[in-house]
Amino acid sequence: MKTLRLMLVGLPLLLSGCSTLSSVNWSAANPWNWFGSSLEVSEQGVGELNASTPMDEKAVSSALNDNYRLRSGMKTDNGEIVRFYEAMDDKTVMVIVNGEKGTVSRVEVLDTAIETASGVKIGTQFSDLYDKAFGACVKGTGDDSESVECKAKDSQHISYIFSGEWHGGQELMPSDDTLKTWKISKIIWRR
Repeated sequence: MKTLRLMLVGLPLLLSGCSTLSSVNWSAANPWNWFGSSLEVSEQGVGELNASTPMDEKAVSSALNDNYRLRSGMKTDNGEIVRFYEAMDDKTVMVIVNGEKGTVSRVEVLDTAIETASGVKIGTQFSDLYDKAFGACVKGTGDDSESVECKAKDSQHISYIFSGEWHGGQELMPSDDTLKTWKISKIIWRR
């Protein structure tokens, strides 16, 4: 009798929830993922994303611990066609993965929960990392043309995009005094 009651209660729930259950992120429900390590930007890549990761939705999602919903697209960059995936949390883009020749070539991190191996994250102030821009920073290009890009210290693959308020010419670099209050708006890893 107890089994029958359970079945009567559970069956409608199961049947009505079938379409709802398909949108559940089942990998996040696995107990071994509950306490898993969070993503990190290092010289090797972002999480498990690196130069050998194929530009394949399943591979990219897995390398990001299946933390995001992916949306794919293509764009041109310096006359070349580049494939990309936007890793989304609800409607917000958190990570952009670009690829060339079939593998990951560049990862742009916008997620405030992802830090570098040295603890640098979105929102870190310029003055916490640099005394001056000379030798480390250049004027941003493309989508980041109103920002400044600085190479991470002792890194060949990581750079930071700093953004802030400035009313100078578009082709000019802000002064060190202006930059000191600017904050990281994006962390970039390049192969």
